[in-house]
Amino acid sequence: MGYITKNELNNFDFKNSYIGEMVQDTHSFYAILDNVTILSSNSTNRDIRDMRTNNLKLTIPEGTIISLVEEGYKVYDADGNLSDSVEDKEIQSEKYNEVLKDLENCTIYGITKTGEIYGIEIDTEDHTYVMKVRGDCDVEEWEKFLTPTDTMPQY
Repeated sequence: MGYITKNELNNFDFKNSYIGEMVQDTHSFYAILDNVTILSSNSTNRDIRDMRTNNLKLTIPEGTIISLVEEGYKVYDADGNLSDSVEDKEIQSEKYNEVLKDLENCTIYGITKTGEIYGIEIDTEDHTYVMKVRGDCDVEEWEKFLTPTDTMPQY
């Protein structure tokens, strides 16, 4: 890869990025993401404006998924009365790989880090998911900077 940063998660904006792939293997967790904004504060960004990239690999070495939740929701009728309610659904660890595959081409709301926990918020067309990954380090790798007006990948 052309550019590599370590522990600079806060120098990227992942909102509205697309998931190309997410993998939990025995040694790490990683995601391949498109439409990631590289903030002007990023140590590799020599421009004075925010830039963008596709095919960014976000790796959490020795990262482990500790929870994956399909968020519940409430449905109200036109009068504001509750008509349906669905509770949060915890995904069992043996289903992680299957769900990660289903989340390809979905949209990221955001990625945050609090202590050793990375929070990844994902939107599908019908549901939202919140994943928590435990790890102490993040590595971002990408090939080139794109201007904000460069063509987006089509899904």
